[in-house]
Amino acid sequence: MLAATNLASQLSHENLGCVLFFCSAEYDLGRLGIALEHVFDGVRVSGCTSAGEITPEGYGRGCITAIGFDRRYFSIDCALISELESFTLQDAQGVIDGLLSTCRDAHLAPIKGNTFAITLLDGLSSREELVLATLNAALGTIPQFGGSAGDDERLANTHVFFDGQFHTGAATVMLVNTPLDFRVFSTHHMKARNEKLVVTHADAKSRTVYELNAEPAAEAYARAVGVTVDELDRKVFALRPMGVRIGGHYFVRSVQRVNADKSLTFYCAVETGIVMTAMEPASLLDSVRTQIEASERVVGPPLVTIGCDCFLRRLEAELTGVVDEVSDFLRHHKVIGFNTYGEQFDGMHINQTFTGVVIGQPDAGYSHN
Repeated sequence: MLAATNLASQLSHENLGCVLFFCSAEYDLGRLGIALEHVFDGVRVSGCTSAGEITPEGYGRGCITAIGFDRRYFSIDCALISELESFTLQDAQGVIDGLLSTCRDAHLAPIKGNTFAITLLDGLSSREELVLATLNAALGTIPQFGGSAGDDERLANTHVFFDGQFHTGAATVMLVNTPLDFRVFSTHHMKARNEKLVVTHADAKSRTVYELNAEPAAEAYARAVGVTVDELDRKVFALRPMGVRIGGHYFVRSVQRVNADKSLTFYCAVETGIVMTAMEPASLLDSVRTQIEASERVVGPPLVTIGCDCFLRRLEAELTGVVDEVSDFLRHHKVIGFNTYGEQFDGMHINQTFTGVVIGQPDAGYSHN
C-alpha cells in the first residue's frame, strides 16, 4: 500500500489517463494489485514483473518504476491475451480493432504514423514467437516493441498485470496513439565470431537443443566459447551467446540453462537445422548511446524513453564494471523500463537487446491546436 500510495502521489493529476509500471517479483503481488487499483481508481493500469528495474535514478532492484500518461497527449487502450496457446489471427484482429477504435474515438492524432504498440508477455510461457507473429500481422504498419516479464532471475513465475490482477501464461497489448514525435528502436552490441554450430537435434516446443554439430549441445557450445561444460554459467551465457543470421543481421539466442543430459534450454526460439554463430560483446554502452542519440536527433529532447533491457545485458554490465556508467546514461536520457527475459520488436522475439521507444516533448516540433 505504501509503494502504491507513493507512486500515486508522484503520478496523479487531473489528466492522468493511464499508468504503465514494472515491479520486482519480491512484492506480495496479490496485495500490490489491490493497492494499485485502489490508488489509481478510474485509471487504466498495466504492467509486469521484472528482473530489475530502470527508474528515474537509473538501475534499481526490488522496487517499482512507473510512467503516468497524460490523456491530453496520449490515447491509450490495453487488452489481455490469456489463451496464448490458441491465439489466432482472427483473435489478434479482434484485439487490435478494439484498441484502434478507442484510440480513434479520442481524436488526438491520425492512427497512421502516430501509433505504436507495447507488448508485455509472461517470460516463461515459451509462446512469445507465435503470439508476436500473429499480433504483428494484425498491427500491419504500426510499430511494436516490448519485453518478456521477469522474476528477479528466479525463473519460477513471471506475471503481467491487467485490470487489477497479475496473470501468468498471458500477455498484454497496449496501443498508444499520440501527436508527439516518437521513434521505436532496437539495438544489440554482440559481434559474430568464426565458430558455427548447427542445431542437429532440438525440441522447438520446449526451446531445448540436444545436439549441436551432432554432439551433446553443452559440450559443443563449451568448446566453441573456450570453457569446460562445468564452467557454463550465467556469466558465460551473458558474455558468449550465440546468434542466428536473418536477412543480413544477427539475432542473439541466449542460453537459459544447461540440463543434466547436456542439452541446452534457450530463452528464444530454436529448431533443428538452424545455424548458430558464436558471438562476443563489443561496447554495451556505445550501441545504446548510438540508438538513443539518433532517436533524439529525430524527436528532439525526450519526454521519456521506455526501455526493455535484457537482464543478461545488465549482468554483463555488472561483470565488466560499467553498470554505474550505463545507469547514469539511462538516467540522463530519461529512460524508464525494466530488465527482461527477452525483448520484442516488430513481431520478433529477441535476446540480449535494448529495445524501446523515445518519445519527444510537447511543442518540440509541431504546433498543438
